[in-house]
Order: sequence, then structure tokens, then C-alpha cells
Amino acid sequence: MVDTSRPHPVAGNALDVASAAARGVARQLRRLARPARLGVLRSTAPISTCWGLDRGTPIDRYYIGLFLASHAADIRGRCLEVRDTGYLDRYGSGVSSRDVVDIDPTNTRATFVADLVAADSIPADTFDCFVLTQTLQFVDDPRAALRHVHRILAPGGVLLLTVPVISRVGPGERDQDRWRFTEVGCRSLLGPLFGPELSIRSYGNVLSAVAFLEGMAAEELRRDELDVEDQAYPVIVSARAIKTATSSGHTTIGSR
Repeated sequence: MVDTSRPHPVAGNALDVASAAARGVARQLRRLARPARLGVLRSTAPISTCWGLDRGTPIDRYYIGLFLASHAADIRGRCLEVRDTGYLDRYGSGVSSRDVVDIDPTNTRATFVADLVAADSIPADTFDCFVLTQTLQFVDDPRAALRHVHRILAPGGVLLLTVPVISRVGPGERDQDRWRFTEVGCRSLLGPLFGPELSIRSYGNVLSAVAFLEGMAAEELRRDELDVEDQAYPVIVSARAIKTATSSGHTTIGSR
């Protein structure tokens, strides 16, 4: 008795070939209907090798500015920033004192010279706000660094964090630039420390991500293009985290 439940091998192969041909035609029609005109982007060299800084505002800084502006009310009291006080000066409201932490001992603006991974020299329960932008990618142990961040925040203090999802490796940074982060990764790092007092948001879309990698400046895209948020193609991830008033500066939550 002949089994008719499956197509004959020859017929099956013919159907597969026809199906593959149809898919190929469909793909070609989509390319014709929406051509990808690369223009000046059809190059293995970027438009700018310094994140677009030589052309205007780097796209990641545009998004960092949006994030910090939306939480300017948190930047008050005694505040801490890495390397300098640029964002504290620009977005702070009611800041009573500004401190700077840097691993570089030659930075004369640094009030604390420390690696965040081993920042025991920074006193616990001290800062009302820590603006920590685009720094964790250079830290060899982000979990240890964030434990110190949590420790040095005062009860009720706010961490305003940004991290890269996509970015070039900077000149001279091949031995320091270690990580890229996603929303779920940030939640895994911050959740055990800050619990429910945590909000995470991504900024960017496929157009701004491509433009950022090419080194285009924010001024070269329209606001309505920059401000589209597509969680599948973020440029940066931001996090706002609050140290609960009952937390001890010496907490071991999340420690290994």
C-alpha cells in the first residue's frame, strides 16, 4: 500500500524550490519598494572618529541631556559626579555642594581619588545625588562598583545612571572599554541593591543608532527622528534609583 500522507520526494523537492523562488522574489520586491540607499554611509570608515564631537553634539550626549533634564529636581543637596561637575552645573537645582570622583590622581578637580570598585575612602551615607554617566563600561567589576555607589548615597539619595548599549571603542580605550549594557542587564545589576525604587528607560532607535556609530552629530538629525524610542535599537539605557531611607550604607545586598 502506498503512503500518500507525505509528498513524493521529487514533488517535495520541487515544492521547496518553488517556495524558495517565491521568497526570493518577495525579498527582491521589498528591496525595490524600499531601497536602502547608503550614499556616503557606504564606507568602512566612519564619518567621524570621535562620536561626532567634531561635528556638533554626540547623539548619546543628546539622550543623556534628555534624561538628566527630566530628573533635574533630583540633582540637589550634596552631589557627586565623575571627572568634573559639568552635568551638575548644567542641570542641578538647589545643589549645596559639588564633589568629583576620579581614578586619575592628576585630576585637580577630583575631591575623591578612587576606583569605584574599591571606593572605601568615600564615606557612606553621604550624597543626595550621584550623576554617573557613561562610566560603568570602564569598570572591571560593575557589581562591586554599584555596591559602593549604593553605600555612599545618603538614605533617600538618588542615582542617575546612563550606560551605553551601542558605541564605538574610543581611541586609546581598547584596554579599558569592557562592557555594553541592556535594560534587563541594568535591572539585574541594580535591582538587588535598590529594589522597587528603580526605573529604567532606553533612548534611541535604529536611525540614531546607525548615525551614532557613523559619528554623525545630533544636529544632523531632526528632533522627531532622535526622539523616537525603539527598545529594540537603543543607544543608551538610563536608570533612576533611590536608596531607601531604611537602607544602611554598609549593606551587603547583592554582594558576592
